[in-house]
Amino acid sequence: MWTWPLVTGLRQLGIEEKAARQAIARTANEGLIVATRDGRRTQQSLTKKGRRLLEEGAERIYGLLREAADWDDRWFVLTVSVPEAHRRLRHQMRTRLAWAGLGSPLPGVWVTPHVEKEKEVAAVVSELNIDAFSWVGPTAAIGDVRSLVRRAWVLDDVAKRYRSFLTAFSAASPKTPDVIFVTQVRLVHAWRRFPFLDPALPPSLLPPKWPSAPAATMFHRQHERWSDSANSYWA
Repeated sequence: MWTWPLVTGLRQLGIEEKAARQAIARTANEGLIVATRDGRRTQQSLTKKGRRLLEEGAERIYGLLREAADWDDRWFVLTVSVPEAHRRLRHQMRTRLAWAGLGSPLPGVWVTPHVEKEKEVAAVVSELNIDAFSWVGPTAAIGDVRSLVRRAWVLDDVAKRYRSFLTAFSAASPKTPDVIFVTQVRLVHAWRRFPFLDPALPPSLLPPKWPSAPAATMFHRQHERWSDSANSYWA
């Protein structure tokens, strides 16, 4: 895409031109986009790394809560050791493992009831070159599973965010193409945070009246409702 429409679209979202251009430059520095010149104009294109990031992100964002498979009562458990002095590495590890849906009930211990995450976690461990061991198995007699869940994930905060999301977008009814475009982008921008926040736990591990299903239904309904108009306006 040409740079100017991108800057204009960001301005409609309340981002000033200087800040938008700085964000574009940072995105290029991270290797996600690359610029090519055509006379006085500049075109931005996704790199392979950027395309992979968006494809993986889209799969996670739009696939969140789409399917709820039966749980076989097994857990994937990971223990990791990263020195306190390596703060950047620790931050990268926590971000990547949280994105994969793991929670940390104790320092150095990460868990998830989704044992199929093993391959994804193994890639993170390999890429970051950290010391780790893992196990897969059912819960034993010692300890309380619900206590583990409360320590691993801040579910009360996740529930509040879902309810705020429902309040913000369930009654939204933009009319003009430009407002529909802005509302659609903000809808996806708000929803894309939930894969970081919601571990998509089996129903047996969740508090009663958990709001994720109503929020997911509303998101997909509104997204489909506004999609054609928003895409046409952007094009």
